[in-house]
Amino acid sequence: MTKKLNLVLLAVCGALFSPLTVAQQGVVPGPIVVQGAMPVEAERFAQRLDNPREEQIGGWRFWRGTVDGYPVVVSETLKGMSNAAAATAIAATQFRPVAIINQGTAGGHDPALKVYDIVLGKYSVSLGAFKTPKKAQGEGSDSRQWQPMDLLASKGSAGEDKNPHTIRQFPADAKLLAIAESVKGSYAQGKVVEGVIGSADVWNSELDRIRDFREKYHTSVEEMETASAAQIAAAFNIPFVGIRVLSNNITNQGKYDPQTGLACQDYVYQVVKAYIAENASR
Repeated sequence: MTKKLNLVLLAVCGALFSPLTVAQQGVVPGPIVVQGAMPVEAERFAQRLDNPREEQIGGWRFWRGTVDGYPVVVSETLKGMSNAAAATAIAATQFRPVAIINQGTAGGHDPALKVYDIVLGKYSVSLGAFKTPKKAQGEGSDSRQWQPMDLLASKGSAGEDKNPHTIRQFPADAKLLAIAESVKGSYAQGKVVEGVIGSADVWNSELDRIRDFREKYHTSVEEMETASAAQIAAAFNIPFVGIRVLSNNITNQGKYDPQTGLACQDYVYQVVKAYIAENASR
């Protein structure tokens, strides 16, 4: 009798607290995380949160609050691939988000794009993992001869990879990308396009190298965080999209403007509101 009662209680508890029941009861399963590497890429959004509360986890700052009554966490990831990956892992485990939006500034690779144009990353790629050709001392080095190296191709050493030179793509979540597209009519400071975001701990100022990336990786912009954040989000099965505004573009003499970071946060704020409106109506 006791065993049967325990089984009944377990079944009831499982029904009460299953994800489906929680969603039906209107309980929000988790926050939206909005990432920005630097203060100029994160603090403006944090200031727009209702009832914000700042907290420090390790070396990273987070702000918890709400937008239209829905929980949102703003994450200052700090610059670079390792920092972005660590901040994303912290957010995934500490806050269990329903979505992650990595946003901020980027340098242009596409001559057709101007400063203040926004790129919605249909996918992101790493521009920082390569295998170089064998050359003797004195033969020089040419980065355009380097081959991409997919560090996820196998769990063994890089030499054991069967497809080591595949360009690993981290695609955006289709629904998030569609929502990001849906608000582009509200943006008046430039155009909004889908494109490819390239990431690496390198600031490229060589036009030949940028053209090589554009031809091989089809990059629209480059920066230092999106692909690593996307990789970690994928590992935790969290919907992800990268959104980047051009702060400069040396391919067409587009001069650096630090105010672009504010414009990107304002755009992403509209994306978040659209996400909330769509999901609240279900």
